[in-house]
Amino acid sequence: MLYTIIGLFALAALLGMALLSYVLKDKETPKGAMIAHGLFAASGLVLLLMYVFRNTPGPVESAVLFVIAALGGFVLVARDLTGKKIPKWLAVTHGLLAVAGFLFLLVFTFSK
Repeated sequence: MLYTIIGLFALAALLGMALLSYVLKDKETPKGAMIAHGLFAASGLVLLLMYVFRNTPGPVESAVLFVIAALGGFVLVARDLTGKKIPKWLAVTHGLLAVAGFLFLLVFTFSK
């Protein structure tokens, strides 16, 4: 299950990097990529939370960071869909939180 979670977050990360490049260039983000990014990330997060609640010890730190990143992602999507400017600092922070969560997940998974 952890390898599936890592794969989903990796796909979300690839799309997220592409989306961040649009935000940093003040260009409109492709909605298809945004939806796919959200679906991959949300699927990974649901599976991660299921894993954390069913296994002790679990990658709790990773889950917390991904939940915080997801909350920022909801704000980003809401601003994008309503035509408001996406704050670059929020997009970068969202990505950094997700990267930190991903690193904690990798350490947990491969330190066993």
